Amino acid sequence: MPADPRGLRADAPLLDAWLRQREHPPTPFTIPGHKQRTDLVGDVVAGDVPLYAGLDTMKLTTGVLVEAERRAARLWGADVCRFSTGGATHANQAAVLAVAGDGDEVVVSRTLHRSVLVGLVLAGLTPVWVRPDVDATTGLPAGVSPSSVRRALAEHPRARAVLVGDPSYVGTTGDVAGLAAVAHEHDVPLVVDAAWAAHFGFHPDLPQHALQLGADLVVTSAHKTLPAWSQAALVLARTERVDPARLDAAVEAGATTSPAGAVLASTDAARALLERDGEELLGRAIEATARVRDRLRGVEGLVVLDGPGVDPLKLTLVLSGAGVDGNAVEADLIARGMPVESADRDVLVAVVSLADDASTLEPLGDALLASVGRHRGAPRAVTGPAMYRVEPVVAMSPRAAWFAPHEAVPLAAAVGRVCAELVAPYPPGIPVLAPGELVTQDSLDALDQARRAGVRIAYAADPTLATLRVVSR
Repeated sequence: MPADPRGLRADAPLLDAWLRQREHPPTPFTIPGHKQRTDLVGDVVAGDVPLYAGLDTMKLTTGVLVEAERRAARLWGADVCRFSTGGATHANQAAVLAVAGDGDEVVVSRTLHRSVLVGLVLAGLTPVWVRPDVDATTGLPAGVSPSSVRRALAEHPRARAVLVGDPSYVGTTGDVAGLAAVAHEHDVPLVVDAAWAAHFGFHPDLPQHALQLGADLVVTSAHKTLPAWSQAALVLARTERVDPARLDAAVEAGATTSPAGAVLASTDAARALLERDGEELLGRAIEATARVRDRLRGVEGLVVLDGPGVDPLKLTLVLSGAGVDGNAVEADLIARGMPVESADRDVLVAVVSLADDASTLEPLGDALLASVGRHRGAPRAVTGPAMYRVEPVVAMSPRAAWFAPHEAVPLAAAVGRVCAELVAPYPPGIPVLAPGELVTQDSLDALDQARRAGVRIAYAADPTLATLRVVSR
């Protein structure tokens, strides 16, 4: 296989620099310590070239990263783009640090990833929570409504920003244009965690991306739906309401000083591919996914998310009406070499990207139909993940709770106490409890429901959840 099969290097400066390292291997006296030798620990380090003294000089004299980021900004219609090798986690935390300061309030969607919660701790911000609408027929979240954000901003006029996640983990989309309009009425920026939407805006059958819809700052993962290395992400901003110097400082604050050149080069290559061939490749994937949806819709009781308000490249199934346990379906798929993004008792999520076409999706459709047929049972009522319905009760700021003296208490004894840690079903990593919130019976019930549905409960100090850390009295 040629190193640049689609001839992207002429439009991708970081990729070109990475390829030149392969074509003319140096004898480096810099990090990384493997010195490009694969005879020590094997091919696991193949292609690992640093940015400093690798893709560029140690003094960054050639400016290949700056040029690559400039091209990405142009493609997405942003004033500023920064690449991240720390994934959307680092990018989200940089976004939070960029838009508000210690003690400020920000309006935050409760469906945002845990990385935003940690960002609130780092920045010393207090969240004003807004919840998404939940579809009664599926139990899954739609977007946060503009009316909810308008109400929150009216009640908290000093809020400095609005932060939402769109699309959701299950692929549903909301009214980003409406949210931008409401935020701008109050002259505050709209920040969108669009980690799952790097492909949006690049095919007529896809939703527009968040910057096209008026957002001010967007985080997206190049590794989720584009062909980039794991941990590749982008921060994209318009600077009317976002200070570019502060955003730059926020990105640098949490970034490694030894960025992986291969991750950066793959981000650049993915951008070049998206710009040149994205519509064609996305079209194939969208068409093949639509055919799988059509086949699955013929299964009695099976709900297949589709239509307006759903990402055409997120294949999400609600299994309760067919009496199927998604954990059993997941096991069947793993046995056939087809792991999926997420599965619990009621919901299964398969991620499709521009790397997919009929050759991958038709076998997935076959496997899903066979497994669902094998595991059919009595229909269950639709409940939906309880994390989307929990009403958080804020008792103190996340930062204050994070650093407060704490103690571990039995789970049942934690009700009514202030939580000192972050607890979330994973995937998707949406918190049920966050530092500074009162532990309620509803929150404990939501965690119990997730665990019984086969979801891992993550981030708690006690992974068994026999105990919970709470703020000391």
